[in-house]
Amino acid sequence: QRRGAISYDSSDQTALYIRMLGDVRVRSRAGFETERRGSHPYIDFRIFHSNSEIEVSVSARNVRRLLSFQRYLRSSRFFRGITVPNSSNILDDDYNGQAKCMLEKVGNWNFDIFLFDRLTNGNSLVSLTFHLFNLHGLIEHFQLDTMKLRRFLVMVQEDYHSQNPYHNAVHAADVTQAMHCYLKEPKLSKSLTPWDVLLSLIAAATHDLDHPGVNQPFLIKTNHYLATLYKNTSVLENHHWRSAVGLLRESGLFAHMSLENRQLMESQIGDLILATDISQQNEYLSMFRSHLDRGDLCLENANHRHFILQMALKCADICNPCRTWELSKQWSEKVTEEFFHQGKSDIEKKYHLGVSPLCDRQTETIANIQIGFMTYLVEPLFGEWARFSNTRLSQTMLGHLGLNKASWKGVQREQLGSGDDVDPTFEEMDSDILPQEPRLS
Repeated sequence: QRRGAISYDSSDQTALYIRMLGDVRVRSRAGFETERRGSHPYIDFRIFHSNSEIEVSVSARNVRRLLSFQRYLRSSRFFRGITVPNSSNILDDDYNGQAKCMLEKVGNWNFDIFLFDRLTNGNSLVSLTFHLFNLHGLIEHFQLDTMKLRRFLVMVQEDYHSQNPYHNAVHAADVTQAMHCYLKEPKLSKSLTPWDVLLSLIAAATHDLDHPGVNQPFLIKTNHYLATLYKNTSVLENHHWRSAVGLLRESGLFAHMSLENRQLMESQIGDLILATDISQQNEYLSMFRSHLDRGDLCLENANHRHFILQMALKCADICNPCRTWELSKQWSEKVTEEFFHQGKSDIEKKYHLGVSPLCDRQTETIANIQIGFMTYLVEPLFGEWARFSNTRLSQTMLGHLGLNKASWKGVQREQLGSGDDVDPTFEEMDSDILPQEPRLS
């Protein structure tokens, strides 16, 4: 069912504005409902008319009913006979050749996802994930239809919001590449099954699917329907998971599997994506530390492998400070821009909602935010990961983390004109935000 309201701007006869007030859902035979629409609280889209109206057939409506809201808009133009600019322009051989050369080194930690995205004309998530499926032998092992796989990945990439400075398809591609690096680590590579690898890559590629560019507290205080639907608990992560399930079913990628295996896959992908909820960081870290202290992790145990994959995805999701300075700095600027947009640009301040922590451009700086992020979230997590997998990669990540933190402290000292290293925002965040969620069972 689709619920919405349509209004016309009398001053502009060439445009139609649509404001979606509800959600779009697809009901499956398994009884699981998934949201399939953009989730920003207030979304205005402009769809230009053509002079000649083409009657939309019933079958066309049925097709559109399965689409996400973003792709519904594109399809509506198509059915009206309106030309839609094609973003997937054919690249020349030189660009394609360079992209292929980069994929040969996709397991290197210094992989430049920004360059790869340019070389693939903005299709980094599709190109990289398809390559990894092939590299890990998943296409052959699970007898996947390559056309369905590519269609699924294209839909995933399209359902990320390109206007988000940070939570977009390039971030998803970066997390997927990092996940691949972790899957190659000796402890994991000799223990993981093809099923584990399949779940890991799908979860990494879809972990922020349809992210609206605002955080959970914002959705809660604006009474967004997603916050109500998920009872203010892991709101975004639940939405990413349900959106991923919707795409899996829509694509028919695993239609040849038994219903039992498909349901198991959907559930376990959900477990991985839900683990990326930063508000449950302390809970997962405590469990990880306890396992390491007892030395009782056994990767022959499927449950223990699944838990390690959860920790690996958590690491991949916030690994930006562990990249080289050139890459890390770009990510820092992008995530801060997204924070500031929520707090400053006609959203929280305009509607007098109270600016969320880290989102006030007037009081926060990139350096301050990054130092706090590294100190309270990244260092504890990657310190424990290095205890679990003490490899060259782990030491490289910790080395970059230390150098990047020192660089931001240098920037901070220049800005403050003193040597004080104070980051009170994250101290407040650590105590007031992170422990909110109920303890894991």
